[in-house]
Amino acid sequence: MPLFKSIYLKTYHQGLLKEKIQKAREHYFRCNMCPRQCNVERLSGQTGYCNTTHKAVVYGYYPHFGEEAPLVGENGSGTIFFSNCNLQCIFCQNFDISFQGEGAEVSDKHLAEMMLFLQNSGCHNINFVTPSHVVPQILSALEIAIPKGLTVPLIYNSSGYDSLQTLQLLDGIIDIYMPDFKFWEPEVAKMTCNASDYPSVTREAILEMFRQVGNLKTDHSGIALRGLLIRHLVMPNNLASTTEIMKFIANEISQETYVNIMAQYRPCGKAYESPELMNYITQQDYDLALHSAKDAGLTRLDKPKHVFHW
Repeated sequence: MPLFKSIYLKTYHQGLLKEKIQKAREHYFRCNMCPRQCNVERLSGQTGYCNTTHKAVVYGYYPHFGEEAPLVGENGSGTIFFSNCNLQCIFCQNFDISFQGEGAEVSDKHLAEMMLFLQNSGCHNINFVTPSHVVPQILSALEIAIPKGLTVPLIYNSSGYDSLQTLQLLDGIIDIYMPDFKFWEPEVAKMTCNASDYPSVTREAILEMFRQVGNLKTDHSGIALRGLLIRHLVMPNNLASTTEIMKFIANEISQETYVNIMAQYRPCGKAYESPELMNYITQQDYDLALHSAKDAGLTRLDKPKHVFHW
């Protein structure tokens, strides 16, 4: 079996990373980096929906042991939590990060140092959490980190609300895509994150991610190297339309897609604004979600980790 090499190393050595950085930076002037299409001049300090200028804001970075098993291994996933968010679900469990922007602005050089620190700590990957609005900064940091020895796989851990043009910039950069697929119905997406186009945008985004990296591949010890991993949060009152999402994944992507059906929903943030969001899910809700995935023919489901409340 050939020795695995992260895809971004090839892109860097072919001289293609500089071109991607330049194209990404053009978004600073009239930002259309994500589907919000805010058209603000981020380089001059203007901010749009994500409330971020040309500098990334980082809440924290450390080895994370609460992620999916193929990402964690023995030494953890090297997680970098970016503050602010281009989606902003009103029930977000990280409300202080995604809405209130807790964290500190960092230079591209500092971001590169974070990546190298996590790799040197033994982490199996670099896990960019909520990266959709800071792709130019990530690419610029990679240009600094790669010649200093960065080699581990890169994870793009997003809400799924990603534009095709941005994902195409990341072709040849990201080893593992880990998007959410949150809602199937536009009305629910409008209510929860003011993005009625979320379902259609996310379907296209995930198809593009799969085109780039395919099904999840692991090494001999089960550590993820490359591929697609989809997360889906079970919602109260079946607001997520889980069955439809599982059918889409199985029929339009692959029955071998690695899927994590998550049970940790709880009313957080501004969930009190919508009566539909005020309940916890039940064991029955979660069991039905698992059955819908299996009925759709999905064969790679993450081992559940959940606590239920009534």
